[in-house]
Amino acid sequence: MAGRIREEDIAEVREKARIDDIVSDYVTLRPAGGGSFKGLCPFHDEKSPSFNVNPSRGFYHCFGCQVGGDVISFLMEIDKISFTETVERLAEKTGVQLRYEEGGPASPSGPQRGRLVEAHRVAQEYYAERLRGPDALAARQFLGGRGFDQAAAEHFGVGFSPRGGEELYRHLRDRGFTDEELVTSGLVGSSGRGPYDRFRGRLMWPIREAGGDTIGFGARRIFDDDRIEAKYLNTSETPIYKKSHVLYGIDLARKDIARASQCVVVEGYTDVMACHLAGVTTAVATCGTAFGDDHARVVRRLLHDHEEFRGEVIFTFDGDEAGQRAAMKAFEGDQQFVSQTYVAVEPDGLDPCDVRQQKGEAEVRELVARRVPLYRFVLGNVVKRYDLDRADGRIDALRAAAKLVTSIRDRSKIDAFARELAGMLGIDPDEARREVRRASSRGGRNEAPARPVAAAPAEAGVPLPERRDPRLAMERETLKLVVQHPDLTVSATRDVDGTDFTHPAYRAVWECVGRRGGPVAATGQWAADLAGATEDPVVRSLVSELAVEPISSHQAPSASYAAMHVYRLQELTAQRRIADLKSRLQRTNPVEQASDYNKMFGELVALEQRRRELREKSVGE
Repeated sequence: MAGRIREEDIAEVREKARIDDIVSDYVTLRPAGGGSFKGLCPFHDEKSPSFNVNPSRGFYHCFGCQVGGDVISFLMEIDKISFTETVERLAEKTGVQLRYEEGGPASPSGPQRGRLVEAHRVAQEYYAERLRGPDALAARQFLGGRGFDQAAAEHFGVGFSPRGGEELYRHLRDRGFTDEELVTSGLVGSSGRGPYDRFRGRLMWPIREAGGDTIGFGARRIFDDDRIEAKYLNTSETPIYKKSHVLYGIDLARKDIARASQCVVVEGYTDVMACHLAGVTTAVATCGTAFGDDHARVVRRLLHDHEEFRGEVIFTFDGDEAGQRAAMKAFEGDQQFVSQTYVAVEPDGLDPCDVRQQKGEAEVRELVARRVPLYRFVLGNVVKRYDLDRADGRIDALRAAAKLVTSIRDRSKIDAFARELAGMLGIDPDEARREVRRASSRGGRNEAPARPVAAAPAEAGVPLPERRDPRLAMERETLKLVVQHPDLTVSATRDVDGTDFTHPAYRAVWECVGRRGGPVAATGQWAADLAGATEDPVVRSLVSELAVEPISSHQAPSASYAAMHVYRLQELTAQRRIADLKSRLQRTNPVEQASDYNKMFGELVALEQRRRELREKSVGE
């Protein structure tokens, strides 16, 4: 729809959309004190959490890459969607009825994200309903043959796509979707003969985001006369579906991944179903692609994967050659994780779905419990390639395996792993250590270079202050109180002005406060109002910092606590003015410039009195 959304509706969306609920669909948040939460930043790679969310202020900020803002800017940044689409999406979640005004900016070209998601929701319900019909008998038999009943199908949203070729298309058209929306969504294709269903005669798994929105499908071949030979088809890349960023089952597993600090990565949709039904509710799977760097970033954010809070990532691979190749690829990306990485391989080469069906659900849990470190699994696969009965075979195996040993993250364990390698090969441990040292000097496995942390925007008009600078501590704490608890600062800040702030960025924030009418004019969206009062990206970033950074108090701040900081801030201003006056007095001749000297001396006396009063007030508070 063309037109501008009414400002009061936008404000209502901001007020009702809890930022911690929205962010937690993408990042595992843990309490950080003062009502704030912390997690790993979704916008840059980091080993320690610097991403802060303050629900009471409705703001987020990353102290690593300086990205921050409110719930609207978060969704715009992480999903790369327009302002209007974001507000409409949040309005749908929060039940806000939006109204539009004429004369606003035109809507972005192409179907909006909300329409594409809605089309997938309707398609998923349609497929699930068709699974109950007579033409889906083969699909139900496939599920039953793998130990999945109707309840399991309903829990995972499994469905069936009709064989005709246009049934879903007609159903969606009847629901008001346009051809452009359906083709863009990937649900419908288009040829010279007209639109047609992308998926026909297949068992369908909905692929969902962490928040539960269906954004794609995985489709399994059921009928022998299916013209498409591929066993599995997946939704192609669309504006809402990027296969390198999605994990099947993440909507069901994300809370347990955070709770258990564990993520089990399996290879297929039925493996995810088998694991969850067996009690391994942290299982997810990639969708038609190998586990890659982007998948690892998703898992790390949900695991809260950092040095102080380590979890575990467990890969399950088939015991065949393809499974070993997958293990090697996972090992190449192992350095991305702080958490320990493991491999769970069933001795008979069965995948989790087969294990559940043939050996029972307890064995699925046991499979995960028998995990072995990923490096050890890969090391064993390397050694098995050589004839260890021959001296030259042992030497070649040693050289190949030593490169892997040098790449192990925990350097303190390298000697122990060298001894383990010596035992595998039947050689002297000292010989294994020497080869590991030689491999280390040659570089071992190449590690991926660290991604640079994003800096503050280059076009910024003012520099960003160092947040731990003790000289600016009183300015920062006072502004945090003004941003987070404006009601506590109304009285105390009446005499505060820009000269009380020595850093230009802090002064710019205070100017934003003035433009919005001061703390007395604060609304429920006060931080967002302040950020909107400037065009400078650094000042906006600083406002989001101040909105989420905990107050330096072990107790809930009070009006007296706020007043004490304001009085100390003003006392520092008085001290600076006193120092300036004393310097000028020293440069003034009291005889030749008696009038100026006496005037400045009187100002100095008044300033000293003012400083003492402010000190007494701050101590009293």
